[in-house]
Amino acid sequence: ILGFGNYAGDVLNFGAAAERLRGEGIDARILAVTDDVASAGPEERSRRRGVAGDLLVFKIAGAAAEAGLDIDAVEAVAQRANAGSVSFGVAFDGCTLPGQAGPLFTVDPEHIALGLGIHGEPGIRTERMIPAAELARMLLAPLLAERPAGHDGRVAVVLNGLGRTKYEELFVLWHHLSRLLADEGLTPVDPEVGEFVTSLDMAGCSLSILWLDDELEAFWRAPADAPAFRKGSIARPDAAVAAPQDAAPVAAAETIQPGSEVSRQAGACIAALIARMADALAEAEEELGRIDAQAGDGDHGQGMARGSGAAASAAAEASAAGAGAGGVLVSAGDAWADRAGGTSGALWGVALRGFGLALGDDAAIAPGLVAAGARDALDAVVRLGGAQPGDKTLVDALVPFVDALAAEADRGQALPEAWRRAATAATEAAEATADLVPRLGRARPLAERSVGHPDAGAVSLALCARVIADALEKGAGSSARPS
Repeated sequence: ILGFGNYAGDVLNFGAAAERLRGEGIDARILAVTDDVASAGPEERSRRRGVAGDLLVFKIAGAAAEAGLDIDAVEAVAQRANAGSVSFGVAFDGCTLPGQAGPLFTVDPEHIALGLGIHGEPGIRTERMIPAAELARMLLAPLLAERPAGHDGRVAVVLNGLGRTKYEELFVLWHHLSRLLADEGLTPVDPEVGEFVTSLDMAGCSLSILWLDDELEAFWRAPADAPAFRKGSIARPDAAVAAPQDAAPVAAAETIQPGSEVSRQAGACIAALIARMADALAEAEEELGRIDAQAGDGDHGQGMARGSGAAASAAAEASAAGAGAGGVLVSAGDAWADRAGGTSGALWGVALRGFGLALGDDAAIAPGLVAAGARDALDAVVRLGGAQPGDKTLVDALVPFVDALAAEADRGQALPEAWRRAATAATEAAEATADLVPRLGRARPLAERSVGHPDAGAVSLALCARVIADALEKGAGSSARPS
């Protein structure tokens, strides 16, 4: 069972991992935690983010597995725990990503941000700073609004610091919360106060409640011993009689299949083009992060720079090993997904892999084949991410790029001219995303803030298209440039 908070990047990456496991004959299940009441209403539970409810759901799922339940029963218990978990958070200041000069967002010292996520997103609104007693009421009120009818009042409670809030402050807040819970007829069962699901150095806290039944209470109370969370005590086996553990076998590296002479030449050209993309994305990292931070967590530039850098290295290695065009792209895509992480890593990974599989390692590169590869890349992105034009994602730039490339190839244009027209279409479409309201991904809960700003994923895709267009027109990368 692969468990994670319901964020687009996690959904895509864990989904891809589950598909690979199933392909190897392993029963893999997906468990997306959806406890954040600020990100969607109860009628849209599946669209909520996963925040500190992760702790409640994962703890109970782990206890159920430890008790010997089979995978179907563990999954059912975990889903029930998720359905009964609700959370709400506040921030006093934003967090700073490693390597960045400042925080993703700031909060005026006299205000607090309400309804934030744990990936560095700003809150959905701000209000003036209030005393701890009033803050306790503010945190609890939206959770009480979702109390199940007829519930007996037993609740698991987690008061969670987000990274920079002192424990003394958390316990001052807990003092007020415990009284409010009692006033509402609620009985906290093994409450937890501390830092469990943090957001780097963010100043703030969140409150999570799980409406318990007998089975969920038993699993919540069960002892646990993990590096970052302990509850009760667990008897350990005597080290002298502990069963030996064999090291897991190391998976063999994917073998590079040699391409034809013409495809190897094209592969070398593609590797050079990916290197140019990586250079451009590294230079644009800060600006892409700034665009992403308008309504997201601001890490898009960092992810694109890391992913493209890894892809460039993998492409160069594959080309040097004799791979054709397809093998170079597949190697680059796998490296991009592995290094970048997040939504962009998963999408660029499947896009390059799909492109590479379409090109293959034998045929000469012609505009029609490249257009077909781009279409397969688009199909892979839509299949994995589910985005459609108008959702304010990279798909809004990728669709016009693919359509323009196919149209120019059908007209008999050479690849440099066809690619330039496609890059222009992608750039215009990326700029037009400023007028769209996001319907998917991390920016959706803060949709109005993104209006007037283009989508970072669409902007970075258009940038890559222009970089390749420039290189193709100059004949850069290889004397065997596809024509």
